[in-house]
Amino acid sequence: MSRSTTWAVALLVVTFAAGVAVGVGSRAIWARRAQAAAPERRRGPDRLVRELNDALRLTPAQRDTVHAILQRHWARMTEVWDTVRPRFDSMRAQMDSEILRQLAPDQQVKYRDHMARHRHQKEKADSGGKKP
Repeated sequence: MSRSTTWAVALLVVTFAAGVAVGVGSRAIWARRAQAAAPERRRGPDRLVRELNDALRLTPAQRDTVHAILQRHWARMTEVWDTVRPRFDSMRAQMDSEILRQLAPDQQVKYRDHMARHRHQKEKADSGGKKP
């Protein structure tokens, strides 16, 4: 290789490595800031208690009791959902596949788009209007 080609390749490799480093670092910073700035987006008993408090205007005693109840049951409920979720996703995929087989190609595209929007809206509603 000529000297100028070697320099060009070296510069390309350094630029690529710098891009990767900046990308990884930026993503990590963004994720930390997003969590710090919006802890209400995280799922869990604390968020649910805040939502219930806003909706029901709980007394401090009610808030503490509801929080304790949620804390006591949350781990088991999450564990159950984690075992059920793969079956649910599989059933939903089977349903989508059966429906798609009934549609023309242009309808399939519209169906996929519609269902993606529908599921995104449901997730948004389930998370109190905030994306988790």
